[in-house]
Amino acid sequence: MAPSLPSDLLGLVRCDHLLFTGSDSSRQVSWVAQLAPAEVGDWFDPAAGWKHYWSSPASYPDRSGDLRSVIKVSDFYSARQWRNTGMYRDCCRPDGVEHKLSLCLPAGPGPIAGPGRTLRLAFLRGPGPDFCERDRDLLTVLRPHLHQAYLDAERRRHPAPQLTDRHWDLLHLLAAGHTNAQIARRLGISEGTVRTHLEHIYRLLGVSSRAAAVTRAFTGPSGLTPPDPRPGPTPARPRIHRTGLSPPPATAGLSLHSRS
Repeated sequence: MAPSLPSDLLGLVRCDHLLFTGSDSSRQVSWVAQLAPAEVGDWFDPAAGWKHYWSSPASYPDRSGDLRSVIKVSDFYSARQWRNTGMYRDCCRPDGVEHKLSLCLPAGPGPIAGPGRTLRLAFLRGPGPDFCERDRDLLTVLRPHLHQAYLDAERRRHPAPQLTDRHWDLLHLLAAGHTNAQIARRLGISEGTVRTHLEHIYRLLGVSSRAAAVTRAFTGPSGLTPPDPRPGPTPARPRIHRTGLSPPPATAGLSLHSRS
């Protein structure tokens, strides 16, 4: 992300550190890790984090499929339970982390998509009060805007290929589901010319199919926003209760702290 964005988030949600990561839990690797404040340098130990990943709340999005909820460690553990975990002992305590608030960003079509691949923001605090419900509500509202900021940064790093107006006309019709014959009639050209244009578009976009061309051109991190999208149903907001998240599926080594 642009360096100014983590700095602004540190001002909105009080914390000691903010960690932005792109991770693949199936391979136990991260392809990006950005820490704010930046001057803290090489601060966390990825190997220790992956060692305890599946027995910690960090794995909740993978295990549950819930990528929309903003979660706290205290949704799962009491303070005593948390301090007895391997994640706290080997990863958090050495760096002075007592409290954590995290959210996932959508991993839609494009290079970040795939099973176990997520983009995450983790807000970290040392000793003192836990994150409050206002912090959670604020990040729930900001989540789509944070995702858009990430996509904008990706587009700047990987600009869309230079396609002609005719190429874009053809791509719009592809995205609408038209066949080669229908595209030819709409554009007043032959089907052979449509196929030639498609082959050229595939080469420019580095793809080999119609669906991949549409995804790369319109919805990938380095693509553009589809023109005149058809309105669809408004997605339901994630239901976050003041008493914490619904219990995740039972997993060895992970308990949920019941609240009275």
